[in-house]
Amino acid sequence: MFTARFPLLHMRIEWRELIQGLVVSLSSGLALVPLLTMAFGLTFEEAIAISMIHIILNTSSVVIFGEPYASGWIAPAFPFALAFVLSGGDSPVERFQLMTALTLDFTLIVLFLGLTGLGATMVRRIPNGLKAGIIFGAALSAFKRVFYDDIESFTAMPTAMTLALLSTLIIAFYGPFQKWRQHNKVVDFIASFGLLPSFILAGVFGSLLGEFNFDIQMGFLIPPFTELFAKVSPFAIGFPSIEYFLAALPLAFVSYLLLFGDLLTGTALIESAQKHRPDDPIKFNLSRSHYSVAIRNALSAVIAPFFPTQGILWAGGQVIILERWKQGKEAIESLFSGISAFYYYGIPVAVMFLPIVTFLKPFMPIALMLALAMTAVACAKLSFQIALTKKDRLIMAVTAIILTYFWG
Repeated sequence: MFTARFPLLHMRIEWRELIQGLVVSLSSGLALVPLLTMAFGLTFEEAIAISMIHIILNTSSVVIFGEPYASGWIAPAFPFALAFVLSGGDSPVERFQLMTALTLDFTLIVLFLGLTGLGATMVRRIPNGLKAGIIFGAALSAFKRVFYDDIESFTAMPTAMTLALLSTLIIAFYGPFQKWRQHNKVVDFIASFGLLPSFILAGVFGSLLGEFNFDIQMGFLIPPFTELFAKVSPFAIGFPSIEYFLAALPLAFVSYLLLFGDLLTGTALIESAQKHRPDDPIKFNLSRSHYSVAIRNALSAVIAPFFPTQGILWAGGQVIILERWKQGKEAIESLFSGISAFYYYGIPVAVMFLPIVTFLKPFMPIALMLALAMTAVACAKLSFQIALTKKDRLIMAVTAIILTYFWG
């Protein structure tokens, strides 16, 4: 059921998507670096190495397994996973063991519910108020992480952070801007680059106000995979105890609900755009999707555990690529070539060039902040669309508060 595609042999190189991906996708892929160095005891070089592994595994979804989705984090689960691991583990070893337990629990749940077909049944039967509460809880947790738990990162570069956040929210969610975009080709062209305009604004004003400290270095970065393996792999630091696996089970189940929602969203986005590209028919396979996610998470758990980086959909990336795909074969030959180019075909050699990585280093806290903030806004909107009655919204609010502040 898997179909591997390789650049040049099976896919045309889409240069616009490749160039955009080298900036936006690479910055987003390295967003975890500050967190990995501060809270998980990794060096900068080791954090880059683990990010490389995450990028390769993510891109394998389309290049190796043949999934038609721009894969990414299970974003709503990220604030929960971070709170769970940071509060449950006192040392980097314990935190990576918790990550391993959570990832392996999730892998088994995806395999079981996907292959038996029980996943779709379970998702349908959960009350709307509870579904909305889980998603709204992710929104509150993300806001809490940005504006309370990690407020020092925000206050260290307030102008750059604020400009990046406001411009991203306007481009992604502000109704009048979307209407303006439809009638102005220049505005539409700028907005088509997703997060890139926000990074440029933050970089310019952050530099002018002294909030950015560029220390661009020459040379190459040789990823220290051996040292990384010794610090993060369960084969080196020991497998989690049974208590860790049991503690992680509830969050793993919640994450599956969120994954299934991403799967439905990704499918709906492609189906709505398919009518513009009858020459490039896309085939969906629910079993293949579950296998792909399970295999990538299993590999991540034993090589570079960090949940939930191996999800099914990066909605922002998917929308950007679909808009170009709809324009015809001249714009993008196939959906697979567009997604693969945006992820530089799963060959993240750019992170080995020190000038590129050290130039992007000041942007990494901004990329993490934007990922959390975008997750918060998107989840908040979705939760209110699900909870339509007063009763459901009451359940939603109570559930979200419990998940955010009393998860332990």
